[in-house]
Amino acid sequence: MIWVVFAFMTALCESAKDVFSKRGLRIADVYVLTLAWAFFTLLFQLPLLAFIKIPMLDLRFWMFLVLAGTLNLAANLLYIKAIKSSDLSITVPIITFTPLFLILTSPLILREYPTFYSIIGIFLIVGGSYVLNLGEMKNNFFAPIQALVRNKGPRMMLFVALIWSVSANLDKMGVQMSTPLFWPIAMNAFITIVMTPVVFLGSKVEGEQLHKNLKNFLAIGFCKTIGISCQMLAINLTLVAYVISIKRLSAVMTVLFGYLIFKERGIRERLMGAVIMVGGVLIITLSQIK
Repeated sequence: MIWVVFAFMTALCESAKDVFSKRGLRIADVYVLTLAWAFFTLLFQLPLLAFIKIPMLDLRFWMFLVLAGTLNLAANLLYIKAIKSSDLSITVPIITFTPLFLILTSPLILREYPTFYSIIGIFLIVGGSYVLNLGEMKNNFFAPIQALVRNKGPRMMLFVALIWSVSANLDKMGVQMSTPLFWPIAMNAFITIVMTPVVFLGSKVEGEQLHKNLKNFLAIGFCKTIGISCQMLAINLTLVAYVISIKRLSAVMTVLFGYLIFKERGIRERLMGAVIMVGGVLIITLSQIK
């Protein structure tokens, strides 16, 4: 059950990363922050190469790296655009749709099949995201769902959830072809290489503004390094759907941080949703006990 600890650490780091990213967007543009996600994480990860065994890398590994890296880069760009355009408490919970998509993608890609009780837990977590958005419901029961189409941030985050439901499976295959710690290093190196010319050729953010944002960037890199490492260790121990389901508890944490730090509204319904989501996680966890 050590994978549960790794998964919860992933959720906490993911939430902290959202907070520092939202702060960073006050100065940096989307492309600079996307590069910062990868580059500053890579800075913290590179020293790990001195302590881990570098695996033999064949052509299949590089093909998966390009495919998974491209998908993750697209998801990162959309993610950052989403949290820039809307409140964290409205946008981030939409990521909880990833486990629902994983029910479809994991059997097709990895031949991993969640148990009956695990599926109930996954649906509870996704259902909790509806309750988190009850503030959208006035006279229309479907208003929280319609917010996905009407609001730019949640709509983009829904696409992120879909992309990650595929890339999470590719990540597991990448880990199996290398190691749980080497794969995220390779991933961030790929994104850094791709995004560096994009930023230097297309970004309008001045060097002074980047300097003012350095603390946020370092915090993001540290949180992502710990979070990604925990996630890769967790998915190497259990089904991808279980890990991603618990990771999505970061949405609950981010809602609370959004209320406490950014003074966002709707904390009552957000906490109601959190209770439902925690119930889903308990069902998933208990279903793993044999």
